[in-house]
Amino acid sequence: MSDGWKRQLDALHEELVRRDDPAAWVREVDAVEASLRYPHLALRGPVFGIAVLDPARGPRWRLLKPVTDGMPQMARDGLNSHLWFTAKDETDDPGVRRELLDAVAVLEREPADEIEACGVRYRVVRADEFTRVGEDGLEPPRPTDPEPMERSWDGRSRSGPLRDAGFVLDPRVTDGPAAGALKLGLRTFSYMGERFPADVREDSERAVASHPELVLLPTAFSVAERGGDGDWQPLGALMPTPHDARHMLYDGMNEIWAMLYEYDAARKARYAEAAAEYRALERADEFRVDDRVFRICRVQRMLRVGPDGPETPRPSDVDEYGPMKMHPTMHEDGTIVHD
Repeated sequence: MSDGWKRQLDALHEELVRRDDPAAWVREVDAVEASLRYPHLALRGPVFGIAVLDPARGPRWRLLKPVTDGMPQMARDGLNSHLWFTAKDETDDPGVRRELLDAVAVLEREPADEIEACGVRYRVVRADEFTRVGEDGLEPPRPTDPEPMERSWDGRSRSGPLRDAGFVLDPRVTDGPAAGALKLGLRTFSYMGERFPADVREDSERAVASHPELVLLPTAFSVAERGGDGDWQPLGALMPTPHDARHMLYDGMNEIWAMLYEYDAARKARYAEAAAEYRALERADEFRVDDRVFRICRVQRMLRVGPDGPETPRPSDVDEYGPMKMHPTMHEDGTIVHD
């Protein structure tokens, strides 16, 4: 361990002592126990979102859109819509609207990973998603992970919001010694092994040097299913709390999967009955139906930061489609023309 990192970890420990916060100490104990029970990290792949650098809000990049998209172009499309609706709904100034729409026009024709409008920089950012793994599989939620004040099961489970929006991408900020130790361990992380193409490995190695600092994004939760080979596969979106992930699993068994996969009447009834049983358990993080095993799992994401801010997509990151026109033409006076 370098002297610099040792000093940082010592400072984090001293801050924890100074705060005299029993809840923080319990979270640290949870984190240490998790690192022992689930000592390995399983990479789930890259995810993408949008960050913004707005001088009016300070010198640090902040997240504008959740870092959850599976492809860079999905994040660019989200930025396209954000700028278009900002031009439509949030200004009456023709000059401001024109500048926002010029940025939209760029995103309609180019896979731009950074764009500036009205003095604000917008950037497509990249993170790596991972989970902890132990002998019994993926790490479930920890006792200290926050839950909603009211754990409702009514209505469809919501797909967010995650706690990403407004999150400051400051690598100097670390939530406790356990998080600091994790960042230290991940600092030189790069993709290795023959299952990754050579260009992916090379891009990953370059990123360690070009973006050496790390930010741990807000923890998320999801559902995973254990396959016949023992591997766990993600099943559904990232959710902000363990209960939201449980609700997503309940909705899947109760109704959604039957529609998506055209269950016959007998299977539909069996899964609806299983959903009711799961709901009655209230806080179960693992459940079986038929020969399938589902688990609520804890998902973490790390984002690299360099001298000019957060990392953008790498050349080896894959898009399945390109830029396109997503919204009607808007003039600078706000008139919308449906082409």
